[in-house]
Amino acid sequence: MTMPIDLVLVRHGESEGNIAKKQSEKGDHSLYSDEFLSRHSSKWRLTDRGIGQAQRAGIFIREQIRGYFDRYYTSDYLRAKETALHLELPDARWYVEFYLRERDRGDIDVVSQEELHTKYAEEMKRREIDRFYWTPPNGESMAQLCLRVDRVLDTLHRECSDKRVIIVCHGEVMWAFRVRLERMTQKGFSELDVSKNPHDSIHNGQILHYTRRNPIGIKCRLEKHLNWMRSICPTDLALSSNDWKIIVRSSFSDTDLLYEIREFPRIINA
Repeated sequence: MTMPIDLVLVRHGESEGNIAKKQSEKGDHSLYSDEFLSRHSSKWRLTDRGIGQAQRAGIFIREQIRGYFDRYYTSDYLRAKETALHLELPDARWYVEFYLRERDRGDIDVVSQEELHTKYAEEMKRREIDRFYWTPPNGESMAQLCLRVDRVLDTLHRECSDKRVIIVCHGEVMWAFRVRLERMTQKGFSELDVSKNPHDSIHNGQILHYTRRNPIGIKCRLEKHLNWMRSICPTDLALSSNDWKIIVRSSFSDTDLLYEIREFPRIINA
């Protein structure tokens, strides 16, 4: 499929949900009040820090990516819309797209870390077996999220080829874009998902910039595919790799497949 010339993905700034989770991980579950629990996660607002992250991302986009786009998309969730607003992109007209909503975590969407690791302890064990295909109770797996992203990519192919597109969405949605655009394998995703290297995470306010225009060679040449990507966290560049990298999409010989299969010896022989 012919993709946009430039595709810029932006994660929303820090939200009320992010703060509640961080405090809960430290043992303080007080932010999970009745009022907080009664509000759907799609209605979480940005914190003051989150607004600042969005503004810093906007400055980077305006100054380093030329802040004009042919199409502007945002997730339907308030924290994404609020981030889009604070990017302050000139003449932006935003399309609100519900396919870009955050991954559905079902029953564990708004629960404290204490409840997560007591009431849902068995689910958390299952998650460690396989992070890509694991489905939260009444939620969706990363694999299922990728199907939603495929719908967005189909739209970009039909309506936005040879254009510049910006999308404001969520961390796991951006991971799904990475999986599909880079043809990332289940194993590749799982290795990055558990990595402790901050360069392998997608932080609040982080930007992923894909392009078909060679940024490190003959810059006037356009490739058919989005063959280059850079990851930037404008609020703290130490958290991101920042440099352009060439996307190498995986393919496998019979020998490669055999090697991977042999990593998992048969449990049952019949």
